[in-house]
Amino acid sequence: MMKKAIGASVASLMLLSVPAWAEWSPERPVEFVVASGAGGGTDNFARTIQSVLTRGKLVDQPIVVLNKGGGSGAEAFLYGKQNKADPNKVIFATNNVYLLPHVAKLAYTAKDLQPVAALAMDEFIVWVKADAPYKTVTDLIDAAKADPGKIPFGGSQSKDTDETLVALIEDTTGADFKYVPFNGGGEVGVQLAGGHIAANVNNPNENAGQWQAGAVRPLCVFAPQRMAKSAAIHDGMGWHDIPTCKEQGLNIESYQMPRTVWLPADTPPEAVAFYQQALKSVFESPEWQEYLTKTSQSGTLLTGDALQAFIDGSEAKTVAVFKAQGWSTE
Repeated sequence: MMKKAIGASVASLMLLSVPAWAEWSPERPVEFVVASGAGGGTDNFARTIQSVLTRGKLVDQPIVVLNKGGGSGAEAFLYGKQNKADPNKVIFATNNVYLLPHVAKLAYTAKDLQPVAALAMDEFIVWVKADAPYKTVTDLIDAAKADPGKIPFGGSQSKDTDETLVALIEDTTGADFKYVPFNGGGEVGVQLAGGHIAANVNNPNENAGQWQAGAVRPLCVFAPQRMAKSAAIHDGMGWHDIPTCKEQGLNIESYQMPRTVWLPADTPPEAVAFYQQALKSVFESPEWQEYLTKTSQSGTLLTGDALQAFIDGSEAKTVAVFKAQGWSTE
């Protein structure tokens, strides 16, 4: 009954929006350019949106997904630059759009693209082994202060989101961890469950299986508020039962990776408005809510000034870490 009600409200929204959409709509196939390989988080993000738009007939033209994940996504962003003002090239990314140029010499800048919307946030959680002595994130930090450079903190890749967060924890608290990079969140989760590292900052879905099995447990989440209520994952606890890191005394209110949508620079405003309205309908659809539940992401719809403010704040905070760590190319 609830799904029918949600579907009805989305249908009403679509009908009310038709006159505004009529100012522009695609006249040829649309390319969804994904800044990752097939099967990755950004790819699933784009293909879920493709499915909702196609099934709901929100876009009349065919939508083709192109994976351009080379250079940590830079291939997709350069493609966007090369297709300046083309409203049929829609780029799907995370925060890598505006962060990559700060740590690598690339043939594009974030100004070569324009933000359209963010629809979800990947949360970051401090995880430890189930039998670890740390009850709070403060316990873990105190241990790293007492034994500097010795406690192994695992993460996905080097100079990427995970290592940036670990560095931010160190800069904020004075702790000193031994960062250990792995090829991806799945591998990091296995390493923690096996006791080869002391902690990680995996996204919820990357460690959910190990938590359900009782091999690992969460300490805190880097978000302004607790995650949405869910069914119990392990020992009666669900996502909402995980305290925020600020609740546990760590002065980092938020660290989230946005799932973002972009267009090439100088795309006509009416085309930007078309995609924003289409993505709003996607966000309010039952299929999108199911996607968020499945991936354990937080649903957040940002457009316009609110999106730009998030990007500016995220970029400033992260670039400060890059410079402190000596990673910045500027």
